[in-house]
Parts: sequence; C-alpha cells; structure tokens
Amino acid sequence: MPGTTQQQVFEIIAKQAKVDVANVIAKQAKVDVANVKPESTLKDLGIASLEAIELIFDIEEHFDIHFPEQQGANFDNDTAQSLVDAVQKALDEKAAS
Repeated sequence: MPGTTQQQVFEIIAKQAKVDVANVIAKQAKVDVANVKPESTLKDLGIASLEAIELIFDIEEHFDIHFPEQQGANFDNDTAQSLVDAVQKALDEKAAS
C-alpha cells in the first residue's frame, strides 16, 4: 500500500484480526457474527467448556499461531476482546521471531 505507514498497516492487521476472531467465535457458537460483541463471554455466547477448547484450536489454526499451554480459554470470564488481544499478542510475537 503506497503511502501507508507501518503504524497504519499494524492497525489494519489488528482490525482484520478482530473481524476474523469474531467470525471464528460466531461459527463455533452458531450465532450471527453481529451477536459477538467485544464484551461477550464465551458463556454468554453459549460456548460450553469443550467447545471453548475447540474454539482455541480453531483460532490457532486460522491464524497459524500457538497459544501457551497455560493460556487456555476461561469459559466464564474470557471475552471476545480478550481472545482478540491474545491473538494479536501471538501474531506480534510470531512477527518478531
């Protein structure tokens, strides 16, 4: 993208990651993506604990990343935004390596 700063590229990537995570969550929860809000918890979206594990695998596969073992999905407390943040952190670490 001519004339685009590195910061603008990072912002575009972050926005796309947010959209992609929401789509993966919506698919797993079998809900419309419009129902996936940043503050929605997995529990709010009807994702059971086993499905949350599948969701983490789906996100890892979609983005070709790996979350640390201790960073599993917290069924009651994890929000869509916390998953977006975790994806962004993993993407940043992958880019830096």
